[in-house]
Amino acid sequence: MTTIKEALKDSNPWWKGKFRLEFKEREIYKQIQKFLPLPQIIALTGLRRVGKTTLMLKIVEDAIGKGFEPRNIIYFSFDEFREVEIRKVMREYEEMMERDFREGKYMLLLDELQKLSNWEDQIKRIYDTFKNIKIIISGSESLFIKKKSKETLAGRIFEFKVEFLSFKEFLSFKNVEFRPIGLYEKELIKLFNEFILTQGFPELVGIRDKGVIKKYIRESIVEKVIYRDMPKLFKIKDITIIESLLNILMEEPGQLIELSDLAKELKISRQTLSNYLRYLEDAFLLRKLYNFSGSRRKVERKLKKYYPTIVSVDLLFREDGLSKSKVFEWFLVNQLKAEFFWRDPYKNEVDIILVNKRIVPVEIKYGRIDFSGLLKFMKKFKVDEGFIISPAKEERQKINRKSISVVPAFKFLLKY
Repeated sequence: MTTIKEALKDSNPWWKGKFRLEFKEREIYKQIQKFLPLPQIIALTGLRRVGKTTLMLKIVEDAIGKGFEPRNIIYFSFDEFREVEIRKVMREYEEMMERDFREGKYMLLLDELQKLSNWEDQIKRIYDTFKNIKIIISGSESLFIKKKSKETLAGRIFEFKVEFLSFKEFLSFKNVEFRPIGLYEKELIKLFNEFILTQGFPELVGIRDKGVIKKYIRESIVEKVIYRDMPKLFKIKDITIIESLLNILMEEPGQLIELSDLAKELKISRQTLSNYLRYLEDAFLLRKLYNFSGSRRKVERKLKKYYPTIVSVDLLFREDGLSKSKVFEWFLVNQLKAEFFWRDPYKNEVDIILVNKRIVPVEIKYGRIDFSGLLKFMKKFKVDEGFIISPAKEERQKINRKSISVVPAFKFLLKY
């Protein structure tokens, strides 16, 4: 078994020589940089393989470039060290490197920290004791699902969720020039279809082989989260049921779930199903959309839609129109980080309601364009502008003084 000292030596190449990282620009990194000079802990959360570790190493590279002493920067992953205390890692470092944390400035980067029980108290003690240590942490589940975590570290931490690649980031990873957009429309449509195959994972950029993608999703994401991370975090008795639930959602993304019916199908209680759905959300494997309403109380009571953040690779590669439509909708819901959809008692529906400074209804249509759901929503909520996202079609219509723009998916993600 690897010792702490061996892991430290292997994980910190900058202690022995120059360190260069192959890094493609991520939009979130600019946000993180603004907070690095502040004393608070920086926490990166997000699904496995979305690029959290790479961002941590980019912080290392930039710090060294600005003159930070390389041997005072310590990176350690707890992925294989679940019972080790943070102070033990620090002591091993001090002994090996002949350093003293009470002297000089240090940067401590702790990866997969959610593996440790009681990590909040450990981090709090270090933060409060050593004002000369900048602490960066990461977790493959939400580090703050427990009320205790929020209370223990209140005022001491800034959390950043690392999302899947955006289309702009994908193009950057591909070293593709896309300005002006009007000049490269055919190329961008083709690249968008290639982007879907990655499911937003940086390591799948350029990979088109179904077998490779399937093995990657299964072994690097699903099995590690379901069978390694979740049992420890949530104390689940029968993990195969939660895997079955995830498989159902990955095959049929965007389901309006009636909890009682699905609970019967899985032979579990309604409460257990509700808990399992929440666990999948906390592990970043599931996105829940609320039915939009003018009242928050009504929103909570209504049916909810569930989209997995990753989809079945078999579904991804199917060529029939229905499967392509499901994948197209699923991918855009995740890319747009949707929180709301809309459905009325008469089954008029809009796929996404974006709510920021204004309410923007967005319908996703892989095939035939239909304005009816959008128009019903716009009339009810007095909204003047709506969008339909299509694979390639583009037009603008004025209907009953309502403006509806049909926009290709690639253009919507690049411009809106």
